Amino acid sequence: MSRIRFLVLVVLAVLPVLSPAHAHELGKIQVYANFLKDGTYRIDVPIDPEHLTPGDFGGPAGETRHGAIARLTPEVEGQYGKFLRNFVDGATVSFDGKPVEPQVEIAPPDKDAPPGRTTLRLHGPIPGGAHAFTWVETQRLGSYPLVLQNEGDESAEWGWLEGGRQSPPFSLSKAVVPPTRWQVVKLYLKLGFTHIVPEGPDHILFVLGIFLLSRRVKPILQQVTAFTVAHTLTLGLSIYGVVSLPPSIVEPLIALSIVFVAVENILTPELKPSRIALVFAFGLLHGLGFAGVLSQLGLPRSEFLTALLSFNLGVEAGQLTVISIAFLLVGLPFRSQIWYRRRVVVPASFLIAAVGLYWSVQRVFF
Repeated sequence: MSRIRFLVLVVLAVLPVLSPAHAHELGKIQVYANFLKDGTYRIDVPIDPEHLTPGDFGGPAGETRHGAIARLTPEVEGQYGKFLRNFVDGATVSFDGKPVEPQVEIAPPDKDAPPGRTTLRLHGPIPGGAHAFTWVETQRLGSYPLVLQNEGDESAEWGWLEGGRQSPPFSLSKAVVPPTRWQVVKLYLKLGFTHIVPEGPDHILFVLGIFLLSRRVKPILQQVTAFTVAHTLTLGLSIYGVVSLPPSIVEPLIALSIVFVAVENILTPELKPSRIALVFAFGLLHGLGFAGVLSQLGLPRSEFLTALLSFNLGVEAGQLTVISIAFLLVGLPFRSQIWYRRRVVVPASFLIAAVGLYWSVQRVFF
């Protein structure tokens, strides 16, 4: 009996020494990775007060290898600062075997979470065309659960990982993987082009109005360039939320810009320098119309600028196509005729003005 008592005393004496090393074993830390349909990933690591001893893991977090932890309060830093920094420095997020650099923050509080819970969040865009996700955490966490889910899937995939071990590859669904850069370029070039030809009759009439007033190619291209620069400017500013006008205002004004250009063609026999400034001003207006289209189509977060520039190039290609067809069918065979203005420019401008006026009334009252 004395030997048994001695063994019990030894165990009781050793346990306090061992417990700090294993204080966060077996599920004390959990990692939840979600892959969203907007083409982003989000990895949440909830930490509850009973999981970590503040004295062991609190203190200044400093800079992690991915930068400072956003929204880190002094209170949370005092409790878990060192742990958060070490956890972030030890985490590797990879897609198809290639590490990515996540943004790191403390997630906004969840009203349904237990009192005192802090959630570390790593997030960012999923690389275009990615197929699989892997995760590694090199810190000594013992065994911890990793839960993975594609947005829209009914169930999640989960398993236990040992600290330092890489997770098995997790297959991403097509619904959450953004397109590659080349796929974005092709898609938004096409969307920009088709928004002019054949789906943009108002923009086609405006471009034809630009074409009719001059018999020479250079002034036409100068006007088109001014128009493109202007609508690119407001399109970008609108998409980034700097400027905004509701469609109920933009669409009638676009129709009125068609009327204005057509009427000027009738009243002004020759192109004036002020025409380029006027076209630029109307281009600013049309850019807001393009922004309304893009807001409906959406822009991939991982290739935002690529999509924006590709759409603009598609629009420009559509405009040049309209001018090229008009030049081949009307300008090239008839522009040298003395009756060109009387029989082509004026009647066509009257027709364009009438259609633009009809659209203006329709878009205001119907």
